[in-house]
Amino acid sequence: MGADSPNPVRILVVDDDPGDVLMIEEALQESDVEKVIDVVGDGEEAMEFLRGEGRHTGALRPDVILLDLNMPRMDGRQVLGAVKQDEDLRTIPVVVLTTSNADTDVIGSYTLQANAYVTKPIDLDDFNGVVHRIDEFFGRVVVLPKRP
Repeated sequence: MGADSPNPVRILVVDDDPGDVLMIEEALQESDVEKVIDVVGDGEEAMEFLRGEGRHTGALRPDVILLDLNMPRMDGRQVLGAVKQDEDLRTIPVVVLTTSNADTDVIGSYTLQANAYVTKPIDLDDFNGVVHRIDEFFGRVVVLPKRP
C-alpha cells in the first residue's frame, strides 16, 4: 500500500455524528488517492467490522482507522485499547479524529498506542484540509502493512 501500491487504501471511519461522517467522506472523496471508505457508527460495530462478525461478516480489513473518541455503547478509547491489544488488529494504524483537545484525551490516546491524534477543526475549510492531509499521508507517504 502507499505510494507504489495499485490497491486502494481501505479507510474505516468510526464516528457517531452523521454530519462529521458526511464531511469526512466528502473530504476524502475530493482527493485523487484511490480508496475505499467504510463507516460504522459506534465502537461495538467497529469491533464487529474489524473482526468480520455479525452484520459485518466478511468485511475486509482496513488499512487505516479514523476514530472518534466520544461515542455511545463503546467509546473510541475502548476501541483503541481493544484494537491495540488484539494480535490480529494491532498493526492497523489508528488516527484519533475528535473534537476534544483535552490533555487527558491526547495523552490517554497515545498511551493506548494511537498512531496520531488530530483535533477536528470547527471551520469547514480547515476540517477539509485536515482530512486531506490525513488522506495524503496514509495514501501516498506511509508504507502500510500488507493485509493478511
